[in-house]
Amino acid sequence: MALRPVQVNIKAVDASAVGRFWAEALGWSAYSPGVTTYVGPAGGLVWPDPVAVCIDVVPVPEPKTTTKNRVHLDLATTSAAHQAELVARLQDLGATPVHVGQGDVPWTVLADPEGNEFCVLEPREIYRDTGPIATVVVDCTDPRAMARFWGEATDWTLHDVTDDHASLRSAKGAGPYLEFLRTPDVKTVPDRLHLDLLPYPGDDKAAEVDRLHALGATDLDLGQGDVPWTCLTDPEGHEFCVLAPS
Repeated sequence: MALRPVQVNIKAVDASAVGRFWAEALGWSAYSPGVTTYVGPAGGLVWPDPVAVCIDVVPVPEPKTTTKNRVHLDLATTSAAHQAELVARLQDLGATPVHVGQGDVPWTVLADPEGNEFCVLEPREIYRDTGPIATVVVDCTDPRAMARFWGEATDWTLHDVTDDHASLRSAKGAGPYLEFLRTPDVKTVPDRLHLDLLPYPGDDKAAEVDRLHALGATDLDLGQGDVPWTCLTDPEGHEFCVLAPS
């Protein structure tokens, strides 16, 4: 048994506007099948059989705090010209430059219209075939431990692990990486972005949740009530959800 990351959940006061921003940013399409705005590759809404790690923007009443998100997206580029063009286009769409202590680096740090930080990377060979999202980055205190948990929680393959950085990617060699970056600070506020995982067809969701508990996941009560998904936290307190196959 294993779970697959299928979408990045982004909380937003104006989910439609943030969904439109990310659709334009990634060259994808925005769909509103219900209260959320789903952002995925063009061709129609494919849920519950996602063909990529997509984005689901969920409306919430609370705006983002001034605290830097501990989960963010890095966007891939193919050349210096592409990076410059993408940064300019994103700012035209409503992104703003932000400073998070990055100093003089070759990538550009921006925030979406509701302040969620993300990076536009300089061209890197490792991300040449990921699609528009190069990686989902998670700040943590122990990348090795996080890689162990997420490597066992999902069917993704470990690509690199050190005391400061760890990365995983789908065993199919497609889509973005999931990377854990060591930072000195600890988690203090709920994540504005989190991963949603989905069982494979025929797998038992309850059994998967039990397996996650055994790996160190903890139940999370957000007042969600009786819903078909299960809210959990990983060993460092990052929220994530296990979705129910439709």
